Amino acid sequence: MSSHKFLLHEAQDDVGVAVADIKAGEEVMGVDIHSGKEFHVKSNEDIQLGHKIALKGKKKGETLIKYGENVGKVTEDIKVGDWVHTHNLKTARWDYGN
Repeated sequence: MSSHKFLLHEAQDDVGVAVADIKAGEEVMGVDIHSGKEFHVKSNEDIQLGHKIALKGKKKGETLIKYGENVGKVTEDIKVGDWVHTHNLKTARWDYGN
């Protein structure tokens, strides 16, 4: 691990944002952009640049935090190192109570 592969935008975030493609099984390092604290996670899946990697386990129905904000509800259990996207997260962005 020679460089950061993901960024943590807020300390309370459940996910980091990939700043490079991440391969399944890869041990990756990320950094909190405010404190400089580094995190190490083993990726369970391929994760593309710009996509989310889980830094905390989440259960179906729980709220997911990114950028310090509620970004949606988890639709299936998520483990640390999982790719977080539309297959396991329902965005709050366009949720009008339906």
